[in-house]
Amino acid sequence: MSRMTDQTTNITPRITPRILSIAGTDPTGGAGIHADLKSIAANGGYGMAVVTALVAQNTRGVRSVHTPPVAFLRQQLNAVSDDVTIDAVKIGMLAEIDVIHEVRSWLNAHRPPLVVLDPVMVATSGHRLLEPQAEQALRDLIPLADLVTPNVPELAVLLAEPTAANWAAAIEQGKRLSARTGVTVLVKGGHFDETICPDALVNTHGLLAQSVVEFASPRIATKNTHGTGCSLSSAMATVQARTGDWAASLAEVKDWLQDALTHADDLEVGQGHGPIHHFHRLFAGASAESAESAESATPADSVKFSATLWRDVELIRTQIFDLPFITDLGTGVLAERDFAYYLAQDALYLATYSRVLARASEIAPSMHAQRFLADSARRCRDVELELHRNWLGQRDVSSEAGPVTAGYLDHLLGLAEGGNYAVLLAALLPCFWLYADVGERLHTDFLARTETAVHPYAAWLQTYADEEFAAATREVIALTDDAAATASDAQRSAMRQAFATSSRFELDFFDAPRHSVLA
Repeated sequence: MSRMTDQTTNITPRITPRILSIAGTDPTGGAGIHADLKSIAANGGYGMAVVTALVAQNTRGVRSVHTPPVAFLRQQLNAVSDDVTIDAVKIGMLAEIDVIHEVRSWLNAHRPPLVVLDPVMVATSGHRLLEPQAEQALRDLIPLADLVTPNVPELAVLLAEPTAANWAAAIEQGKRLSARTGVTVLVKGGHFDETICPDALVNTHGLLAQSVVEFASPRIATKNTHGTGCSLSSAMATVQARTGDWAASLAEVKDWLQDALTHADDLEVGQGHGPIHHFHRLFAGASAESAESAESATPADSVKFSATLWRDVELIRTQIFDLPFITDLGTGVLAERDFAYYLAQDALYLATYSRVLARASEIAPSMHAQRFLADSARRCRDVELELHRNWLGQRDVSSEAGPVTAGYLDHLLGLAEGGNYAVLLAALLPCFWLYADVGERLHTDFLARTETAVHPYAAWLQTYADEEFAAATREVIALTDDAAATASDAQRSAMRQAFATSSRFELDFFDAPRHSVLA
């Protein structure tokens, strides 16, 4: 029996949801129930675990698997469910057909309110992990889930089709799997060799606002991705149990996972593909304890939400000023072809960005905010785009949007369509704040060197360093603080995610000319 009829109504959001992981082990702590418990805790849940398989593995591979008797699996499941109210279940490695049947029997008997199934079927090497009969049993288990999170090869196995060759084909496979099972499918694009990592929630039965809700984030250059699928699925179970909104949950989880991948190299665990850094935010919070203590000693209304946003992207801000594009732009030695590519992409970006600003104006809660955002949309069209047209007018530059530009715009347009003013405003803020920061610092450095030298990009520096743009930036920061003051905890979390995601896109946007064949 499919859970399709009650997916959106049987969840009562909890501040600290109780999440049960049913999965295998990993002695090195990067995958399986070890990763699940870390992900659950990192995303605000209380984690519990039932072991389906004991796996001898490390960061370089699996050595052997021992499956305990099914009777003992049943005893574990009953011991938990006889005593604890379970808010969500994450299912991972089910190594044998008898294990799958036992878990299915338990699900039918207990009907937990939320089930996320990570169908562990295909190893990173491409090796099939289940016998054909077990694969079919796992397919039959899917209708008992609310969300299934296959990687691209697993998605193909579930459909008995060839592996998707590109993102569009993967989305179509996700639609077919949802149509067959009635379940929401999280299609993951990490297997494709692109600069952007897309993920999409797919449901063809009207259980989402759209049949496909897509998110994109820049790819993190790290080999330490062990346990990413386990961590993503358990985090989705946890956050969904808190929010009751799949799209909001994926937005929050992607933000957390992006940072976990960004800081994965810090751990230095193992000689192969190491784990992600599940508790990166806890570690960062500890290092910033003195700053937080200082803030807590001030009046509550003086601690602005925007300060939290700015701290969230401290690493990104540092990385921006370390980019060759930014350092060369500041000194004036940036190659003209690189600046032309950047400016052409920025023109494409601003044309849509102005429309998103106008959308924010339409849903703003006050007349003042409506006027300011509408004026900003006009300035974006009339002043900034004119700067771009003047410079590009006599140069032959491609007008095709690059992958970073397309991903950034998809991110903004998706939030604009969602209609949440506070979250949309937070997503728009980095294009003000980071540009004001870059413009001011580069312009100040330029004046410090000489006031008479002719800088080839002086007009660009002046546009983002002048007082009018600085004042506009201060105003949108204030509007963001106002929006956060009346937002719920879940909305503020989504605002942080939106701001961080836009900031990462800004980082990649500045770096895109270096990687583009069009530059």
